[in-house]
Amino acid sequence: MVLLTWIAEVADGPLVLESANRRVEWEINTRSLDATDEDRSSLSVAEAVAAFERTAADIRERIRDLRFFEVATFYMWHDRQAGQLRCSTGSVPSDGLPFSGTYGASDGLGSRSMPQNRPEAIDGCLAGTDLALEL
Repeated sequence: MVLLTWIAEVADGPLVLESANRRVEWEINTRSLDATDEDRSSLSVAEAVAAFERTAADIRERIRDLRFFEVATFYMWHDRQAGQLRCSTGSVPSDGLPFSGTYGASDGLGSRSMPQNRPEAIDGCLAGTDLALEL
């Protein structure tokens, strides 16, 4: 399942926390993730959510190892125009994310209500509400 691998690789990718330069954070930390046809037909939303939560936990550990003591947030959203899931980490509280629309902060993604039985569920699981996990 390609999407789960890509989500996991986010945790090991480049990570920059520059509260004075959010543009640099955005450019380096933002990832676009496409679900393959196989992922869409066989991967459950619960599996994708679990992968994002593992990634958030791994990023939290990396931030601690960096001795970064400011607030940081791992967040993900569905880019409707591109048809992709996207995620990023920034040195910003969850209520200061760069979204103009509605989004919800959460202690865990598993508590969110998401569609379970549609082929487009993986790409659409975040549609309508963007999510943030404050690290």
